[in-house]
Amino acid sequence: MALFRIDRRTEAGPAEVWRRLTDWTRHSGSVPLTRITVTTPPPTGVGTVFVARTGIGRLAFEDPMEVVVWEPPERGRPGRCRMEKRGRLVTGWAEIEVRPGPEGAGALLVWREDLRVRWLPSALDPVVSRAGRLVFGRALTVLLGG
Repeated sequence: MALFRIDRRTEAGPAEVWRRLTDWTRHSGSVPLTRITVTTPPPTGVGTVFVARTGIGRLAFEDPMEVVVWEPPERGRPGRCRMEKRGRLVTGWAEIEVRPGPEGAGALLVWREDLRVRWLPSALDPVVSRAGRLVFGRALTVLLGG
């Protein structure tokens, strides 16, 4: 599996960072050629399912994910969300952790992802990790920007 981690510090507080990152449809505007559809009724929690469809026309694939851990940040406690990837092409998991920043200023965010692209040899895992870090790093910049 291709594991990567992205750490960010932001001036927004933990609750606002959590809101921005777990508004799944907002990810559509931050990941190139990707549209997110939530397939379960709100509110988000354990059991929420959403699908990222990436590509153009017939050259697209779906990446269904299910929220399996949902612990929003509250009263100084870090927040944690874990999604399991349930697709035919992409499997693995992603985690979001949001905690208060130093001395209560802003927030610290950790995005971890471990993914496997089926039919791709494990020798290419470093390339997949690097690409994931670039794509999701850009996505986080957009999502945290406002």
